[in-house]
Amino acid sequence: MKRNHLLSIFFTLYLFFEGCSPLKQYEQDTYAWAIPEIDKFKELDKKEYYPPESILFLGSSSIRLWETLKEDMAPMPLIQRGYGGAHFRDLIFYIDTILNHHDLSMIVCFVANDISQKKSNESVKIILRNYDYVIKRIRKKHPSLPIIQISITPTESRWHLWSKINELNLALKEYCDTHSKMVFLETTSHFLNAEGIPKKELFRTDKLHLNNDGYALWSSLIRSQVESIIAAQ
Repeated sequence: MKRNHLLSIFFTLYLFFEGCSPLKQYEQDTYAWAIPEIDKFKELDKKEYYPPESILFLGSSSIRLWETLKEDMAPMPLIQRGYGGAHFRDLIFYIDTILNHHDLSMIVCFVANDISQKKSNESVKIILRNYDYVIKRIRKKHPSLPIIQISITPTESRWHLWSKINELNLALKEYCDTHSKMVFLETTSHFLNAEGIPKKELFRTDKLHLNNDGYALWSSLIRSQVESIIAAQ
């Protein structure tokens, strides 16, 4: 408990000196590309009815492409809000819109693009700062809501970046370990074979996104964690 308290103080001081708000750090073109996707969410909020205490699945294309999500999590009510190419730096602008005024019981988050082949890659420190800002925006509306942060999956297409991606995973885990009502769901070992490389049979031909078998595995791990949190409440 004492160690966790000291780590929490460290994160707070570290993120403060890195800058109080990342909003001023980015030009419009770093996030405006996602506006059409966010507009779709706004339209869904107008048309769809979401039951009280829904679980919000938030993140990038792996969330968006999860076609069996409702079936896999049934009968739990949920809201699916994934958009392709999502970064935490996008979410700092859109998280309030995505949260809207939904009555939530939990948030499940998966964002996997902050470290990719693009030249816009940022340091783990900056990504963590952006993540912290997103979490703080969530906490303004939902101070004690459980949040599950899913680890970034090792993929063949980004395997040459795995060292840095894994560094980010470790940083996200430490963040979750030192903040209340947050759980880091480690999935890495389930997607690596005996040689320690990504299992090709769990991914689509793009070597990045999960196929049906990959989603079956992912959903079993995530559902187990969700049910564990619900049972503990």
